[in-house]
Amino acid sequence: MRRGGRWGWPAVAADVAPAVLLLGFGLLATRLAGDNQPGSRPVDAACRALIAVAALVLALRRRAPLVTLAVVTVATSTYLLIGYPYGPILLSFLLAVYTVAVRLPVRPAALAAGGAFVLLVAHVFVGRGPAPGWVGVLPASAWVVVPFAVGVVVRVSREAAARTRVEEARDRAEQARRQADEERLRIAQEVHDVVGHGLAAISMQADIALHLLPKRPEQAEVALTAISRTSREALDELRVTLGAVRRGAERTPVPGLARLPGLRDRLAGAGLVVELRVTGDPRELPAPVDLAAYRVAQEALTNVLRHAGVASAEVTVDYRADEVTVEVTDRGVGDRGTGTEPADDESGHGLAGMRERVAALGGRLATGPRAGGGFRVYATLPVGPAT
Repeated sequence: MRRGGRWGWPAVAADVAPAVLLLGFGLLATRLAGDNQPGSRPVDAACRALIAVAALVLALRRRAPLVTLAVVTVATSTYLLIGYPYGPILLSFLLAVYTVAVRLPVRPAALAAGGAFVLLVAHVFVGRGPAPGWVGVLPASAWVVVPFAVGVVVRVSREAAARTRVEEARDRAEQARRQADEERLRIAQEVHDVVGHGLAAISMQADIALHLLPKRPEQAEVALTAISRTSREALDELRVTLGAVRRGAERTPVPGLARLPGLRDRLAGAGLVVELRVTGDPRELPAPVDLAAYRVAQEALTNVLRHAGVASAEVTVDYRADEVTVEVTDRGVGDRGTGTEPADDESGHGLAGMRERVAALGGRLATGPRAGGGFRVYATLPVGPAT
């Protein structure tokens, strides 16, 4: 590996070590190989020099693979043409061919290996030692074909592994981006529901206070007190929501259907009387389902407060065997959308936000005008069978 434009010691050691090992092995084992090959030229100083050149140049094999192969090929071919015995020098040649196949594209590597093969097989036809002729071509070719094939396979495997790592990293980045987008959307929905509901209630109470202040100031004081209480509650809920974002949503309790009575009381202070009915067998729900059901009721009632022009609404929660339903109805007026386009919120956090919450949990949301007048929001959320 390069460090600051230079090769670090671990990389240098990894290149030098095989060269030194092949040098030592070649100098020791070549004489033994010659003893078993009658007719070969005896080992002498020139033989040792060629072995040393072929071995030591391998220290440069990864930085200059073509130069290394050329030097090793010339040294090995000269060695064999002179008639020295077949021996460890061929291992240096094998390693040089393998390095070219691993480090270069297939086409230039094949051309280089082909040239090395031509020089290597020269000794089977001419040479001072035994010349096997055409019979020796196949064994000689094995010293080129085998390391070249192994090198190509290793190179292709490395490239495939590198592509896989890149694709996995890209997939992880894309997944992280999607999760971040989903988290931002969830936070936006939570903040919208908390702040939107609180501001709607405060706005209604402020209108009441302004209307009563000139003639009945004592009643205006009640509305102002309700404004103070509602703002504190909204701020407390907003702090809880943001705290859950900072510390992890699972560590902080989230609003649920158990808080509907408190929501009803706050809206009563804003001038909206909410009739709350619970049917079925109430039980503890999964936190995401409990939160979604509460937010549906909260957003629907906030829309009633903003747009319906009525003083009452009904909320019905029905606990069934494997689902829970939340229905919010009123007899008001005003265009609050058809259920496909949320007229109550141009940014899409109103009915669209409710629909996304419910759909994310595998539920269904129906919204629209009632046959007898008014508006209806009906959500069905699966919760699994009761235990």
